Amino acid sequence: MTDDAYLVLLSGTAATLGVPPAAVGELACMETPAVRAWLDAQGVTAASPRLRLLPPEETAAIPEDAERLPVPLGEEELSRVRHHAAPRDVARLEEELLAYRSCTDGRDALLTRALAAGVPAHRVAELTGEDLAAVKAVAR
Repeated sequence: MTDDAYLVLLSGTAATLGVPPAAVGELACMETPAVRAWLDAQGVTAASPRLRLLPPEETAAIPEDAERLPVPLGEEELSRVRHHAAPRDVARLEEELLAYRSCTDGRDALLTRALAAGVPAHRVAELTGEDLAAVKAVAR
Protein backbone atom coordinates (compact mmCIF):
# COMPACT_ATOMS: atom_id res chain seq x y z
CA MET A 1 0.00 0.00 0.00
CA THR A 2 1.12 3.53 -0.67
CA ASP A 3 0.40 6.77 1.14
CA ASP A 4 -0.60 8.50 -2.09
CA ALA A 5 -3.98 8.59 -3.70
CA TYR A 6 -3.93 7.90 -7.42
CA LEU A 7 -5.58 9.32 -10.47
CA VAL A 8 -6.13 6.39 -12.77
CA LEU A 9 -7.36 6.08 -16.31
CA LEU A 10 -9.46 2.91 -16.45
CA SER A 11 -11.36 1.01 -19.08
CA GLY A 12 -13.99 -1.73 -19.05
CA THR A 13 -15.24 -3.19 -15.79
CA ALA A 14 -12.38 -1.67 -13.81
CA ALA A 15 -14.19 1.66 -14.16
CA THR A 16 -16.08 0.83 -10.97
CA LEU A 17 -12.93 1.38 -8.88
CA GLY A 18 -12.57 4.57 -6.88
CA VAL A 19 -14.61 7.66 -7.67
CA PRO A 20 -14.74 10.22 -10.45
CA PRO A 21 -12.74 13.25 -9.28
CA ALA A 22 -15.63 15.55 -10.20
CA ALA A 23 -17.90 13.72 -7.72
CA VAL A 24 -15.62 14.66 -4.83
CA GLY A 25 -15.73 18.41 -5.41
CA GLU A 26 -12.80 20.80 -5.53
CA LEU A 27 -9.41 19.13 -5.23
CA ALA A 28 -6.26 21.24 -5.13
CA CYS A 29 -4.24 18.59 -6.96
CA MET A 30 -6.46 18.85 -10.06
CA GLU A 31 -5.14 22.36 -10.71
CA THR A 32 -1.46 21.47 -10.46
CA PRO A 33 0.73 21.58 -13.58
CA ALA A 34 1.64 17.90 -13.10
CA VAL A 35 -1.98 16.74 -13.16
CA ARG A 36 -2.90 19.03 -16.03
CA ALA A 37 0.07 17.79 -18.07
CA TRP A 38 -0.79 14.15 -17.27
CA LEU A 39 -4.41 14.64 -18.34
CA ASP A 40 -3.25 16.33 -21.56
CA ALA A 41 -0.81 13.49 -22.24
CA GLN A 42 -3.65 10.97 -21.78
CA GLY A 43 -5.94 12.98 -24.04
CA VAL A 44 -8.68 13.27 -21.42
CA THR A 45 -10.26 15.96 -19.29
CA ALA A 46 -10.97 15.90 -15.57
CA ALA A 47 -14.59 15.09 -16.45
CA SER A 48 -13.74 11.90 -18.35
CA PRO A 49 -15.86 8.93 -17.17
CA ARG A 50 -12.71 6.77 -17.40
CA LEU A 51 -10.82 8.94 -14.91
CA ARG A 52 -11.01 7.69 -11.35
CA LEU A 53 -9.48 8.74 -8.04
CA LEU A 54 -8.50 5.99 -5.64
CA PRO A 55 -7.60 6.39 -1.97
CA PRO A 56 -4.30 4.82 -0.85
CA GLU A 57 -5.91 1.66 0.54
CA GLU A 58 -7.44 0.83 -2.87
CA THR A 59 -4.34 1.28 -5.02
CA ALA A 60 -3.50 -2.44 -4.98
CA ALA A 61 -6.63 -2.97 -7.12
CA ILE A 62 -5.33 -0.77 -9.95
CA PRO A 63 -4.85 -2.92 -13.07
CA GLU A 64 -1.20 -3.21 -14.05
CA ASP A 65 -1.78 -1.77 -17.50
CA ALA A 66 -3.72 1.28 -16.28
CA GLU A 67 -2.18 4.72 -16.62
CA ARG A 68 -1.78 6.22 -13.15
CA LEU A 69 -0.50 9.29 -11.39
CA PRO A 70 0.11 9.64 -7.64
CA VAL A 71 -1.55 12.77 -6.27
CA PRO A 72 -1.25 14.43 -2.87
CA LEU A 73 -4.53 14.99 -1.06
CA GLY A 74 -5.13 16.97 2.08
CA GLU A 75 -6.77 15.23 5.04
CA GLU A 76 -10.20 16.69 4.30
CA GLU A 77 -9.92 15.88 0.59
CA LEU A 78 -8.94 12.29 1.33
CA SER A 79 -11.86 11.97 3.73
CA ARG A 80 -14.23 13.09 0.94
CA VAL A 81 -12.71 10.59 -1.50
CA ARG A 82 -13.11 7.75 1.00
CA HIS A 83 -16.67 8.83 1.75
CA HIS A 84 -17.65 8.86 -1.93
CA ALA A 85 -15.89 5.52 -2.56
CA ALA A 86 -17.70 3.77 0.30
CA PRO A 87 -20.86 1.74 -0.30
CA ARG A 88 -24.01 3.78 0.31
CA ASP A 89 -24.87 2.14 3.66
CA VAL A 90 -21.31 2.66 4.92
CA ALA A 91 -21.36 6.27 3.71
CA ARG A 92 -24.54 6.90 5.73
CA LEU A 93 -22.90 5.47 8.84
CA GLU A 94 -19.84 7.64 8.21
CA GLU A 95 -22.11 10.70 8.10
CA GLU A 96 -23.59 9.70 11.45
CA LEU A 97 -20.11 9.25 12.92
CA LEU A 98 -19.06 12.69 11.66
CA ALA A 99 -22.19 14.20 13.19
CA TYR A 100 -21.42 12.47 16.47
CA ARG A 101 -17.86 13.78 16.41
CA SER A 102 -19.08 17.33 15.88
CA CYS A 103 -21.41 16.93 18.86
CA THR A 104 -18.61 15.71 21.10
CA ASP A 105 -16.02 18.29 20.04
CA GLY A 106 -15.35 20.48 23.04
CA ARG A 107 -17.05 18.03 25.41
CA ASP A 108 -14.61 18.55 28.29
CA ALA A 109 -14.66 22.33 27.87
CA LEU A 110 -18.46 22.35 27.97
CA LEU A 111 -18.57 20.16 31.07
CA THR A 112 -15.95 22.33 32.77
CA ARG A 113 -17.90 25.50 31.95
CA ALA A 114 -21.11 24.02 33.27
CA LEU A 115 -19.50 22.91 36.52
CA ALA A 116 -17.72 26.27 36.94
CA ALA A 117 -21.05 28.05 36.44
CA GLY A 118 -22.46 26.10 39.37
CA VAL A 119 -24.48 23.42 37.59
CA PRO A 120 -24.27 20.42 39.94
CA ALA A 121 -22.38 17.41 38.62
CA HIS A 122 -25.42 15.15 38.91
CA ARG A 123 -27.46 17.60 36.81
CA VAL A 124 -24.71 17.84 34.16
CA ALA A 125 -24.67 14.03 33.99
CA GLU A 126 -28.45 13.95 33.70
CA LEU A 127 -28.57 16.55 30.93
CA THR A 128 -25.70 15.15 28.88
CA GLY A 129 -26.18 11.45 29.43
CA GLU A 130 -22.58 11.25 30.59
CA ASP A 131 -21.63 9.00 33.47
CA LEU A 132 -21.57 10.90 36.77
CA ALA A 133 -18.03 9.62 37.48
CA ALA A 134 -16.87 11.00 34.10
CA VAL A 135 -18.42 14.40 34.87
CA LYS A 136 -16.76 14.48 38.30
CA ALA A 137 -13.42 13.48 36.71
CA VAL A 138 -13.57 16.57 34.49
CA ALA A 139 -14.06 18.73 37.57
CA ARG A 140 -10.78 17.55 39.09
